[in-house]
Amino acid sequence: MAALAAQGVAPGVVVDLVDGTYELFRQFHGLRRFTDWKKRPLAAAAGVLGGVLQLLENRATHVGVATDHVIESFRNLLWPGYKTGEGIDPALWAQFHPLEEGLAAMGVVAWPMVDLEADDALASAARVADADPAVQRVLIWTPDKDLAQCVRADRVVQVDRRAEQVRTAKDVRAKFGVDPALIPDYLALVGDTADGYPGISGIGAVSAARLLNRHGPIESFPDDVLGASREEALLFKRLATLVDDAPVLRNVDQLRWRGPTPAFAAWAESAGAPQLVQRALEAQAAVAAR
Repeated sequence: MAALAAQGVAPGVVVDLVDGTYELFRQFHGLRRFTDWKKRPLAAAAGVLGGVLQLLENRATHVGVATDHVIESFRNLLWPGYKTGEGIDPALWAQFHPLEEGLAAMGVVAWPMVDLEADDALASAARVADADPAVQRVLIWTPDKDLAQCVRADRVVQVDRRAEQVRTAKDVRAKFGVDPALIPDYLALVGDTADGYPGISGIGAVSAARLLNRHGPIESFPDDVLGASREEALLFKRLATLVDDAPVLRNVDQLRWRGPTPAFAAWAESAGAPQLVQRALEAQAAVAAR
């Protein structure tokens, strides 16, 4: 995280928006072979907090983390096959709410989402940060292709830790064949197995990009392009379109990290990670000096 965090950062406020749900899954599965969850039931949550601290230790000053307080959202009412919490390992599921409590205790702004998803919170916060002239850059920390729709030139970018890439609008187009604004249309056509909708039969990545570059968004397609599948494609587009006006952030100053709360020591002890307290105090001094 540290290496990517330093890329492309210029003077001014840099806003870091972290997909806490993805990070929790990543930590859980990374630790799975080496962790006795009965002895260390919050190890993955502690790992997420350690990753956020790494950002703060190296450069960050303004951080927000979005989590899925529940997996289901309004999208489940639109499409019955949309992703749910079914099948999540109980040892992982048990760390969702403690993660949110740990972030709050560490003094980090967290958005536990219920009716909306973590991705919607990230999109909404990115929009507010992008509109602030004091912000130099916005980094969205997730590989989720949904968030590619939020990328704006090289100002709002997506950080994919798995691929060790920082994706600008140019990079999004190189990867998907379409500009960021057309990502919901692209996903509607090709589908998203992670989110549980299939896309339109017979349309793959190459043909989807070709159609979108020729006609623009799905609403502009001639009637004979999708035929009877048009309404289904529009439904899938609604599933793929992130809500960017959720009331998660009024102004960027809310994201300024000012250090851990007095409750953090107890949380870190309960998580079996007391070392996080000293790291947080040292990071607090470093951030205050920036």
